[in-house]
Amino acid sequence: IIYSVTRSFLTKLCSAENKQVDLATHDFLTNLFNRREVYIRMNEEIQRFHRSGKCFSVVLLDIDHFKQVNDRFGHLYGDEVLILVANILRSSFRSHDRIFRFGGEEFVVLLRNTTLSKAHKVFNRFREAVQEYHFPQVGNVTVSLGFVGTSRGSPVEILGQADQALYYAKEHGRNQVRFYEDLVASGELATKVANDD
Repeated sequence: IIYSVTRSFLTKLCSAENKQVDLATHDFLTNLFNRREVYIRMNEEIQRFHRSGKCFSVVLLDIDHFKQVNDRFGHLYGDEVLILVANILRSSFRSHDRIFRFGGEEFVVLLRNTTLSKAHKVFNRFREAVQEYHFPQVGNVTVSLGFVGTSRGSPVEILGQADQALYYAKEHGRNQVRFYEDLVASGELATKVANDD
């Protein structure tokens, strides 16, 4: 009896601890990794790149006109759109890639062990999957994406570059994938000094 009570207690304790860890690392709505985890996982990937030379890409994406979805249909439908986009993200990327809800309607994907050309194809395929999906009540939704390849610098600098590419995409028609390094090379974006603060 004592053994079964102790075992039951330990099982409940482990379950409670796992729930606490899950709350600390995952977004409660989408069950994706949360913003805090972005920086932790990116630091790990940067260190892995320096050790092994394995390339990675980071994309920052945003749901186009999401405020209009909330204003027109209400926040419950807005939440449903976020959950469905999270589901499309899960089905569009490999199990060893990392997907995060960065905040609001922004998401981050850390694409591991990939070339830049493949990353661009994968990100564009995801964009098309969202565009083709029929969201209940809301209809069609699109996303804009900005991405950066393996880069020297901190997670803040890398995300800052992806953010610049994202906002270029949003300011130039939305529903597109833009690559930071291409934008800089073509003179469409100027490099900015990032500040980790």
